[in-house]
Amino acid sequence: MKALLLAAVCAILAGCASGAAAPAKETEKVQESGPAQAGTEPEAAAEETAAEPAAEPEAATEESAAADDGVMTYAQYMRAPLGSQVVVETYVQGKHVLEDGRASIYTQDEDGGYFLYEAEMTPEVYDELVPGRKIRVSGEKSEYSMELEILHAQITPEEGEYFAPVEDVTDLIGTDELIYQQNCLVSFKGLTVEPAKEGSEEAYLYRWDGTGSEGDDLYFNASKDGVIIQFTIETDFTNSASDVYKAAKELKVGDVIDLEGVLYWYLEPSPHITKITKQP
Repeated sequence: MKALLLAAVCAILAGCASGAAAPAKETEKVQESGPAQAGTEPEAAAEETAAEPAAEPEAATEESAAADDGVMTYAQYMRAPLGSQVVVETYVQGKHVLEDGRASIYTQDEDGGYFLYEAEMTPEVYDELVPGRKIRVSGEKSEYSMELEILHAQITPEEGEYFAPVEDVTDLIGTDELIYQQNCLVSFKGLTVEPAKEGSEEAYLYRWDGTGSEGDDLYFNASKDGVIIQFTIETDFTNSASDVYKAAKELKVGDVIDLEGVLYWYLEPSPHITKITKQP
């Protein structure tokens, strides 16, 4: 863990496009998620990490001051201390369902990803947040279990669009560099489906601990070169009627698959998957 956090500080100025980004917090569903090893009690691991600011103010370059309109670059956002107010312009890449006037939004610009945790909005604004849509966001930079996020986000739709490329991060599995792709669109190629729980031949679980039922989030494990990651199908992101949910239920231990989704983080990589392709 210390090595991972040290590596995050060293690469703080890089973003998703160049293979670097660092961690902010998540929805109630994600907070109940288990770590990559199935069966681990999440409550025992969900302590908030006391992350230090990414860099001392005096170490910042001349770009450390935000633009006249207060909008930060991705590098400036990453330098901002936890708990500080941030303003960014970014682009919607995916969204959770709107519930009680709140929705969590995955966004990304050319330099890195941002996660807006349970932002308050009207149904009208929510409907405008289609993939690619440019938005201005102001809120509080926060962190939960190594996941960076923006709390209390105020969202203003703007003109402009950007569709982030899906970055293949297969070679980063098991390395400290994977976290720098946090909150970005990613893919994993040629992974092998592993048992969802030790001693079981089931390929997936309803909820992280298997206590759920049809319609709940799905969890499955897949590996590359002996490194196992737990993947999630979030039903408030991709519902139980979606193709990816159906595909996850057809998985068998030993299947070789390609995956796409958003690289969420919960102490470990905990990707939220939007597409599953079974290799022949």
